[in-house]
Amino acid sequence: MNRPTKARNGRIATLISTGLLATALGGPALANPCAPRNPCAPRAANPCAAKNPCAAKNPCAAKNPCAAKNPCAAGAGIDPKDIVRPAGYTPYRGNRASLVAEGERLFKDASLSTNGMSCNTCHVGNNAYQATFAKPYPHKVAMATSDVGLNQIHLDEMVQLCMVKPMAAKPLPWKSKELGALVAYVEEVQKGFKPTAAANPCAAKNPCAAKNPCAAKNPCAAKNPCAAKNPCAAKAANPCAVKK
Repeated sequence: MNRPTKARNGRIATLISTGLLATALGGPALANPCAPRNPCAPRAANPCAAKNPCAAKNPCAAKNPCAAKNPCAAGAGIDPKDIVRPAGYTPYRGNRASLVAEGERLFKDASLSTNGMSCNTCHVGNNAYQATFAKPYPHKVAMATSDVGLNQIHLDEMVQLCMVKPMAAKPLPWKSKELGALVAYVEEVQKGFKPTAAANPCAAKNPCAAKNPCAAKNPCAAKNPCAAKNPCAAKAANPCAVKK
C-alpha cells in the first residue's frame, strides 16, 4: 500500500473511532466503550467528605486561663521617681519587734492595693522570690531592671516597686511607718530564705493540657473506598485503540 493510501486509511480509522464519520453521514455516533463514566467518579457525595466531627471548635482552644497576664508580673510604664529613694532620705527607725509584727500584718493586707492583691498574693510560701533574694540589698533584681532600668535596688525601693506594680497603688510615703514595717518584716523573711524552684501560681496543670478529645483517629482517615484501582486503568489493551 502506498503512503497516500495509508494516510487516508488512518484518517478514516480515526473518524470511525471518534464517531465523527457516522455523524457526518447523518447516523448516530458510535458509543466509545471507554466513554462511560468512571464508576469511581460518581458525583454522589464522598462519604468521607462530610464535615469532620473533630473539625468543630476544639474545646481546649479557648483562651488558656493561665495565659492571662501573670498577676505577679510587673508591668512597664513605671516612673522611676516613684521607686528610687529621694535625696536626703533616711529609712524609718523604730522598735524592731514591733515593726516586724506590723510588717507581717501589712504584708497580707489587700487594702494597700487597688486590685485586691497583697504582698502575700505573689509571695505566699516564699513564692516568686528569685535566688538573688538571699543576697544582701542592694542587689540586682530582674523586675527592677526590666521595668525601671535599675541595675540594683534597695529593699525599700523594691517594696515601692511592688506597691506600684503589681498592686496598682501609689508608693508609700518614704518616711512612713508602713514602709519601715514592711522592710523590717521582709528582712526577717530574707534571713530564713533558701532559694528553691518556687511554684508559679499559674504553673498548675493546664485544664486544656489533657488529651484532646478530637485527637482520636479521624473516622474519615480510613482508606477511601474510591481509592481502589480504577477498572478502566487496567493495562488491558484499549478496545478503541486503532490497530496500527
